[in-house]
Amino acid sequence: MMKKIALIYMGGTFGCIGDPLSPMPAEQFIPKLQHILPLDQQIECFVAPVIQDSSACTALDWLKLIQYIQRLQLQQFQHFVIIHGTDTLSYAGAVLSRFLGQSAHVVMTGSQYPLLNAAGDNSREFTDAIDNLNFALDCVVKYPVGVYLAFHHHLVHAQTALKIHTTELDAFSGVNAAQPITLSSQYHIVQENDISKAATFNCLSLMMQPLDLAQQVANLQNICQAPPNCLILQGFGTGNLAVNESFIACIQQLQAAGCAVILTTQVPFGGIDQRYAINQWTGQANILLNDCLGHADLYAKALKMYLQYDAVDQWQAHWHDHV
Repeated sequence: MMKKIALIYMGGTFGCIGDPLSPMPAEQFIPKLQHILPLDQQIECFVAPVIQDSSACTALDWLKLIQYIQRLQLQQFQHFVIIHGTDTLSYAGAVLSRFLGQSAHVVMTGSQYPLLNAAGDNSREFTDAIDNLNFALDCVVKYPVGVYLAFHHHLVHAQTALKIHTTELDAFSGVNAAQPITLSSQYHIVQENDISKAATFNCLSLMMQPLDLAQQVANLQNICQAPPNCLILQGFGTGNLAVNESFIACIQQLQAAGCAVILTTQVPFGGIDQRYAINQWTGQANILLNDCLGHADLYAKALKMYLQYDAVDQWQAHWHDHV
């Protein structure tokens, strides 16, 4: 029996026209998109709740998309292909992975070049949009439940995706979909209160630079003046940071103000490692240690924790409950 696929359009370069590029209105783009869809699959096109350049996307937009997918699931759709801009495609994939878990077959894709020419009246002479879309449509009915990212004939677990090139067709890296890994499996039905709370989510990531320790402390003291909900410290190497009592005092001040502080590494591949003596301070500071599959996945986990828990001590108590 042919599996029906919900194809959800969310904007991005894929649907842009003109010079300079700008989005074609969705109601005009969808009929042109339908024109190039394969005839041997049962595909129904939908417009996402929010259509915009992906660099402007936030948690609010992805939660609305998840809620839309969950409503389509009630209409017997279990296979979804999402067309999304590439700038925040890794973040979108990580958030969908964290909230949808293993509840549906989802493949996200996008393109480095638009589907249509500048006039918007025909397919572009050179584009990766058609290949990426056809590849995603093919993968969504072949692979097990989960959230994946399809790009340039590579399918990866979306929770691990990382954009590694700004312009090349082979723009994303991640763990191959055929490789078994431990993925988020906790399904979360998005409610209206999640969406309203997500509007105030403030997550700050600080990539530490090779500075004098006094300057590092001064930077943290500035952040203490208006603490975010979550502060991610990107250390060196395996998460190494040089600290002193003043540095630790800043961490504790942030936590007391309701800010969860997480230590990670700025190195793209490989996790953090606490075997070095320089990291013995983490226990004293009661800092959370990154156990995620990438930076976008850490953002997605922090978002989910923020929606579920109101206090830092709850984050600390339940941090490792959420793989």
